[in-house]
Parts: sequence; C-alpha cells; structure tokens
Amino acid sequence: MLRNALGKTFRFLGYTVQYGCIAHCAFEYLGGIVVCSGPSMEPTIQNSDIVFSESLSRHFYCIRKGDIVIVKSPNDPKSNICKRVIGLEGDKVCTSNPSDFLRSHSYVPKGHVWLEGDNLKNSTDSRYYGPVPYGLIRGRIWLKIWPLNDFGFLRASPNGHRFLDD
Repeated sequence: MLRNALGKTFRFLGYTVQYGCIAHCAFEYLGGIVVCSGPSMEPTIQNSDIVFSESLSRHFYCIRKGDIVIVKSPNDPKSNICKRVIGLEGDKVCTSNPSDFLRSHSYVPKGHVWLEGDNLKNSTDSRYYGPVPYGLIRGRIWLKIWPLNDFGFLRASPNGHRFLDD
C-alpha cells in the first residue's frame, strides 16, 4: 500500500514537472495573454485591455519601429511595461517632450531601443529613463483580445510624427 501511494506521488510529481517545463517554454518562447494596465498607451490600448504577446520576434531580432512591446521595467525589474518602439539602435530620436519649445535629438546606442507610450502627456518612457536594452524586451503585442468590440490587430501610432527617418 505504501509502495502504491509513493508510486502515485512520484508519477504525479513527474507529470507536474513535465507539464511545468512545457508551460514555461510555451510562455517564454511562443507568447501569452497579457492584461495591460495604466494610461500610457491610450488610445491604442486602454486600461484592463487583454492582448496577445508573442515572444518569437525578440528571439529572432525582428522587432521594428512602430511595434508595441512588453518590456521589463528599467526602474522596477519585478514589473513589466507596455510601450511602442520609436527607435532602434543607430536611429536618431527626439528626446524632448512634445510641449518643449526646443527639440533635442539623440542616437539610440547599439543593443538598445527607444520606447514611448502613445499617450505622450501621461507616459513614463525612454524620455524619462533613456534607451532600453534589447534584452529587456519580453514580447511583441500584435493582437487585442478584449474588449470584443475592439478585437483585432493593433492600429498605428497616433504619434507617427515622432518617428524620425534621418
């Protein structure tokens, strides 16, 4: 009887480890569902919207300007942030706020990206903490799942004028 109970326990633990590894690999390398919070990406993504984030793009270095990404926060590594990629390494970006009279520009260093929220007046982003290392990117958001009336691919940036092609 004890042998039977131990056998079932070890079998259960074995399945738990196997399925845990499969789940980890799926979320780490394929993607997952994310609930977004905060006003920084409005109007594109509202507070409590549910989106699908895929992780393959970051592994294959396929992140492009205009993509919305999930990133480990440079200020708080325990939390993730959702921002739009404005510049890739070597790109010239506008580092000033939209309300500033004088515009300042800088180049994104190698291995980094420049991130900004779509709601420029209410977003803590690269204008505050600078370029973000590419390694902090967790995934690329490409599909809004909830609310259902807004289901579909994400729209273009309302701040397209911030993309510099110099």
